[in-house]
Amino acid sequence: MSDGACMSEGIMRKARRIALSPDGPVVAAVALGLLAAVESAGRAGAGQPDLPLTLPLAILLGLCTTLPLALLRVHPAAAATAVTAASLLALAGYRDLTLAGLVAQLLALHRLGNRGSRRLAVLLVVPYVAVALTDPDDTVLRVYAVTAAVLSAAAVADGIGRRTRAEAVARDATERAIADTLLEHVARGERARIARELHDVVAHHISVISVPAETARLTTPGMPEAGAKRLRDIGDTARTALTEMRRLLGVLREDAGTPPVTRKPQPGLTQLNELLDEAREVGGAGARLIVSGPVSPLDPGIELTTYRIVQEALTNARRHAPGAAVDVELRYAPQALDLRIRDNGPGPDRSGSGARGHGLLGMRERVAAVGGELRTGPAPGGGFPVEARLPVDTKEALR
Repeated sequence: MSDGACMSEGIMRKARRIALSPDGPVVAAVALGLLAAVESAGRAGAGQPDLPLTLPLAILLGLCTTLPLALLRVHPAAAATAVTAASLLALAGYRDLTLAGLVAQLLALHRLGNRGSRRLAVLLVVPYVAVALTDPDDTVLRVYAVTAAVLSAAAVADGIGRRTRAEAVARDATERAIADTLLEHVARGERARIARELHDVVAHHISVISVPAETARLTTPGMPEAGAKRLRDIGDTARTALTEMRRLLGVLREDAGTPPVTRKPQPGLTQLNELLDEAREVGGAGARLIVSGPVSPLDPGIELTTYRIVQEALTNARRHAPGAAVDVELRYAPQALDLRIRDNGPGPDRSGSGARGHGLLGMRERVAAVGGELRTGPAPGGGFPVEARLPVDTKEALR
């Protein structure tokens, strides 16, 4: 590498450090102003026969090419324009562009390309090219102008390049943050889905362990005390596991960002009255619970499924038939629980815009999980009935 190239590279490195520091423009303006004044005074003292410069004019030109640099941080466009104009006047008018003035020009253009208008930074290089082409016979002027044009273009290119790289890094960081957020959102949704599925399936099967153990202990005549104790322990262990699982799923749902879940046993048929009271308060319409047949305790999984179906049906009625009264009918049969929910609204929109697909799909999944049957659809006289038959025999439900 030649000495000139090494010197220009060193100047560029120093220019970048000064231009990008917080107080660099003011410090650089004062320092370069002093250097320009000393350099201009020396040149004026040496004298130029063709273009004589007085000492005051030489110092004034030196200061005009450097002091506007103090505004570089707050007004980069104005500072760069002022420095360029003064430098062109000194170069074209008096061939007296000092080294300090050239450094100030590089600083201004680098800062403008890095933090200000890139288009203006490029345009401020063009006059130097024009000066180099004005008088082909003036070798000294052409050398000065070409040198200033090349170094200025390099400063602008470096500033723009650094700005482009910084913008690319910031854009990549933003895209990564958005992608991470989306992934986290998907992960939270998946955890919530797993929590729901675990509760609907595992809670039912744990209940299936507890209920037969307790039933066998109470209904088997002449059972030895040791056998009864073992069955009692099985039931207690199953109930404890169910309680701990519900607590764990409550934490999972909270972590997934779903609405807060109270850490208590999942609702069953005993909470249906509370559910209907809430429906009356929110919807402002009537809601009746009609129970027929011999009432008996059911598997917790069946009770939870019944509760969720009623809850979803009431929600659909409020959304699609506001103000309509709803009847919830429970009929206890020897082998099944028959459930029927019907509103007295006008029925679903025949155009399909009022489809209830998502809620009905959730109902079907819940009913299928316990081995039941679900029937839905508009009634001839209006309304939208939801009918489910849920087996109360545990063995039938598990097949």
